[in-house]
Amino acid sequence: MKKGLIGRKLGMTQVFSESGEAVPITVIEVEPSVVIQKKTVETDGYDAVQLGYGRIKQSRVTKPRQGHFNRAGKGMFRFLREIREFVGDHEPGHEINADIFKAGDFVDITGTTKGKGFAGVIKRHGFGGGRGSHGSMFHRAPGSIGASADPSRVFKGKKLPGQMGNVRKTIKNVLVWAIRPDKQVMLVKGPVPGGEKGLLLVVQSAKTGK
Repeated sequence: MKKGLIGRKLGMTQVFSESGEAVPITVIEVEPSVVIQKKTVETDGYDAVQLGYGRIKQSRVTKPRQGHFNRAGKGMFRFLREIREFVGDHEPGHEINADIFKAGDFVDITGTTKGKGFAGVIKRHGFGGGRGSHGSMFHRAPGSIGASADPSRVFKGKKLPGQMGNVRKTIKNVLVWAIRPDKQVMLVKGPVPGGEKGLLLVVQSAKTGK
């Protein structure tokens, strides 16, 4: 069973521990996430809780989704996310705050990494490249990618140039440094995926961190 909420990355800073060590901190805005729908094995085939985050005007929401939000009676939301096997009995309309976590807990944080556009193999995969001098004419190219006449094709998963970043990524066992409910923020140790104002899903870690 898990517990979790939706947040938004505000940026990074640092704090000092009791021993005087500088600790890198990510600040996450965690205004209350609202339970929009409770899914069960009987009705949907699996157990999950659907959360809404980021209130918006009703005029910006399609009619079908308005009807979906009206069941919870808490307004309209920009984002919807699901957490499977959510711990506790939360009915539609219930608000989930940051106080479900406490300092010292470990969480898994999922977000979308920064998009860096089209990149070559050296930047994207860390290839070494060729010689930098003496007219080799081979500097930052990927090199041979085929496998001769047999099998006469390029294997799937080959590391090649392409879009870098802009993928969904999860950082596991992130330490919750502090919870500040008066400011609706939580502080976690270290970096998390995405840029500032990026959406994050914060879920209790499946495995306990060290």
